[in-house]
Amino acid sequence: MFLPFFDNLRRHGVPVSLREFLTFLEGMKAGLATYDVEAFYFLARTVMVKDERHLDKFDRAFAASFEGLDAIPDEAVMNAVDIPADWLKKLAEKHLSEAEKAEIEALGGFDKLMETLKKRLEEQKGRHQGGSKWMGTAGTSPFGAYGYNPEGVRAGQNESRHQRAVKVWDKREFRNLDDTVALGTRNIKVALKRLRRWARDGAEEELDLNGTIRATAEHGYLDVQTRPERRNAVKVLLFLDIGGSMDPHIKVVEELFSAAKSEFKHFEHFYFHNCLYEGVWKDNRRRWNAQTPTREVLRTYGSDYKCIFVGDASMSPYEIAYRGGANEHWNEEAGQIWLARARDQWPDHLWINPLDERQWPYTQSIQMIQEIFGPDRMVPMTLSGIDAGMRSLSR
Repeated sequence: MFLPFFDNLRRHGVPVSLREFLTFLEGMKAGLATYDVEAFYFLARTVMVKDERHLDKFDRAFAASFEGLDAIPDEAVMNAVDIPADWLKKLAEKHLSEAEKAEIEALGGFDKLMETLKKRLEEQKGRHQGGSKWMGTAGTSPFGAYGYNPEGVRAGQNESRHQRAVKVWDKREFRNLDDTVALGTRNIKVALKRLRRWARDGAEEELDLNGTIRATAEHGYLDVQTRPERRNAVKVLLFLDIGGSMDPHIKVVEELFSAAKSEFKHFEHFYFHNCLYEGVWKDNRRRWNAQTPTREVLRTYGSDYKCIFVGDASMSPYEIAYRGGANEHWNEEAGQIWLARARDQWPDHLWINPLDERQWPYTQSIQMIQEIFGPDRMVPMTLSGIDAGMRSLSR
């Protein structure tokens, strides 16, 4: 029954071997993860992922293989009455913040919410659409999909619609961008090459092959010639907007990230969400407890770096203009202050926007960032846009 899972892992680029897959099956047979979904996930990941670079690929393959209730026949869901309480609780709790748990109290507490869900599954005898009680679609019940309830459990729905579910079965946390993505990166690399500038310095430690051949032919014996090492003199600092409205653009941003990382020897990157504030981070799994102060980044990387922001610049204007306007935390200084500091620290700056350029005039926050960076400093994430951006940074 797990062969499709194995096939999905290989299809998503996870280099899992047959021996590792058989080890995973042995673990399942031994009962290491019977009713515990989280244990099942970590067992499979531990056995079949050898390199952390493949964790995101594994998550995609896992999601494709075990999508959720919408892929389970209705009669199977209706007959699934023997659901361990611990399983239900772990499935829900691992995605809930403290604020979301507090909101659940409106229904009588988390235990009451899950108890009610289990009871509805036991009572319901068929697929239900509309209404306010049964688990189904297009209704106002706290359980189901494609409906509305201020505190609910979403099941069998691919994405959020009202942003009000307190439990999202299919929620995907922010993931680090995969820097090994190869599809589509070749043309981006060609565009990025316009930014590269070569220089020769340092000790004579690089073999000059052509000079050696010429000198050997002239002298009649092996005459090894060396020359100062040829190095890439360009330094690139990349800031990547992650999460929220950027989710639809993950693939193309990964391609850009992969291409940039392979093209530039002096390359650093940081993540941010919506707008630049007092902290950035390198790992999205530790975005709250391992941030790097933005002031430290400004001090560390000199003005000789080429600074590139990648994001759709689509947010509330308050997130840019006001103290305390940030989407996820209280910011002591407005986002526009931090953007201006970045602009001043790195005169060679650019903002690459994956949003369709035709939509830019209708988004106030995009116009605000263009005013800070300069209208010619924002380019669309197309090959022609990236090429134009690299030309501007090379002046």
